Amino acid sequence: MAEKVVLAYSGGLDTSVAVKWLQEEYGYEVIAVTIDVGNEKDFTIIKKKALDVGAIKSFVVDAKDEFVNDYVFPALKANALYEECYPLATALARPLIAKILVDIARDEGAKAIAHGCTGKGNDQVRFDVGINTLAPHLKIVGPAREWGMTREELIQYAQKYNIPLPITSKSPYSIDENLWGKSTECGVLEDPWNEPPEDAHTWVKAVSETPDEAEYIVISFEKGLPVSINNNKMDGISLIKFLNELGGKHGIGRIDMLENRLVGIKSRETYEAPAANILIAAHKSLETLTLSKAQYRFKQIVSNEFANLVYEGLWFSGHRENLSAYIDSTQRFVTGDVRLKLHKGNCTVVGRKSPYSLYSHKLATYDEGDEFDQSSAIGFIKLWGLSAKIQEQIQKEG
Repeated sequence: MAEKVVLAYSGGLDTSVAVKWLQEEYGYEVIAVTIDVGNEKDFTIIKKKALDVGAIKSFVVDAKDEFVNDYVFPALKANALYEECYPLATALARPLIAKILVDIARDEGAKAIAHGCTGKGNDQVRFDVGINTLAPHLKIVGPAREWGMTREELIQYAQKYNIPLPITSKSPYSIDENLWGKSTECGVLEDPWNEPPEDAHTWVKAVSETPDEAEYIVISFEKGLPVSINNNKMDGISLIKFLNELGGKHGIGRIDMLENRLVGIKSRETYEAPAANILIAAHKSLETLTLSKAQYRFKQIVSNEFANLVYEGLWFSGHRENLSAYIDSTQRFVTGDVRLKLHKGNCTVVGRKSPYSLYSHKLATYDEGDEFDQSSAIGFIKLWGLSAKIQEQIQKEG
């Protein structure tokens, strides 16, 4: 009896070819698993396609709630941006997908898990490390790391087996999307000198096509999490979808970056992440109001470390859990409202308020009612600069 393999199946080029390839090369019975993390695809078609190609079973798992509440929102509380730019949409989805693949492999008695990641990308690390951490007894197969075919050869392989694909040699983009963002690479984008063509963007309008009038919104947070927009309560999925559409309409959320991949190479990446762009800007602004100077400064260090861990596939590490515990503790008083102006590709915070605000108008104002004791400044400055003064006097060179 043939062994079973659970394949992370997207319905795209690599995983569609992988169904046939796993049968031919390994003799596996393939169980295709598609995870809905807000991909906005027709999963009925994808499920049927997997069976038509040769999978013995095809599962579609709705994981949007878990994705938002257990992965996206913890990252939002961290203000997680890899290299101060990328909001980690794909990186956040991979550990959740790995977890679901492991669960189904156990339920189905599979001996292996397969994915369509190449040997050049980060996702192979995220999948492999996640699976090895959760189920070290399972074998991991990466067909795209083994078959050695170019993208054109993959298309020819698919045509040979009559596998329908939403990709052609004239439009060779590799796309991954979920609720938190969309990534697009390959083709002309591989040359960092080329401006991304408009057909590479489907979420965010060009600035020239955006409304001339600015739009203002108010996002309300409770303990670091967004709960409403313009006083309209929303669940996490609805809120993110709303901001993706609104931000995209105003040209907000296009990202074009040269990224340092985990495997040691630089890669030109383009992303679209309107909701992430808007929510992180709003959340950071509210933190400036409610965190002390020391908290805010140290949290920036923690946030950077958190983003690196997520990007590098270490979601299931104790270190990430420790950082999340600290981040959660900083969010106890991050409650309040943030007003934003959306206009011509820009998301600008124009107001913020909180019942836990550390801002004191009486101390900050230069007008009538100023309660700041300016006479105390002279003594403070002398003590503050004392160590620098002494070192300069004693250790001065030349």
